[in-house]
Amino acid sequence: MNLLFIGDIFAAAGRRIVADHLEDIIKTNHIDLAIANAENAAGGFGLTPAIAEDLFRLGLDVLTSGNHIWDKRELYDYLDRQPRLLRPANYPDAPGKGIAVVRARNDIECAVINLQGRTYMPVTDCPFRKADQILSDMDPAIKVKFVDFHAEVTSEKIAMGWYLDGRVSAVVGTHTHVPTADTRILPGGAAYQTDCGMTGPYHSVIGVETGIIIQRFLTAMPGRMEAARDAPELHAVIVEVDEATGRARAARRHTVSGD
Repeated sequence: MNLLFIGDIFAAAGRRIVADHLEDIIKTNHIDLAIANAENAAGGFGLTPAIAEDLFRLGLDVLTSGNHIWDKRELYDYLDRQPRLLRPANYPDAPGKGIAVVRARNDIECAVINLQGRTYMPVTDCPFRKADQILSDMDPAIKVKFVDFHAEVTSEKIAMGWYLDGRVSAVVGTHTHVPTADTRILPGGAAYQTDCGMTGPYHSVIGVETGIIIQRFLTAMPGRMEAARDAPELHAVIVEVDEATGRARAARRHTVSGD
């Protein structure tokens, strides 16, 4: 079976390119489960219930997130009502859940797990131990397991990949908005990529208007963050998984450039 994971959907430009291309990606790549990180989908900072529902209507099966999931307070109650929208599982006491078990288009039950790193990030419980707990509690009949690890530093992401290798089907990183070129299958059968990259405007500084960020570096003064709009790109990872064993057979980056 084939899993699609779309990296950090950023603002209107990211939502637009997903709307324009998701259906075709699913059809042409025979996607059985479509997942996307959507924590920046509302103007580049946070997510709203209305935007989440729009993304589900486009054909996304599960939405993951990260530290920006808390930017819009109107989302808090929605997290408890919508089990297919995840927040990182290692927040100690927060609305929503960090794992979703869903049935894919090929009728295979799959688990999607959302974790957040701790280096240069908000204080949370240990993501490594939380992963252990989630996997030990999971029905062993569920073989296909996808992990979005939302973390800042490459070393923490790579460590998580090796830590979960042999126990999950894929570990793909998010948060830094810059795609990495290390897509591979680890020895235990887990597909891995340090960061999927952003789905949004690439004439920007990780999604924000370039002039604003350059001024911040030149002056050290704060400025209002505004999402850029130009040169949208969709960055994703497609993982082929043996549904009988949960091991990844292949993984590749998939990129679409918009207008």
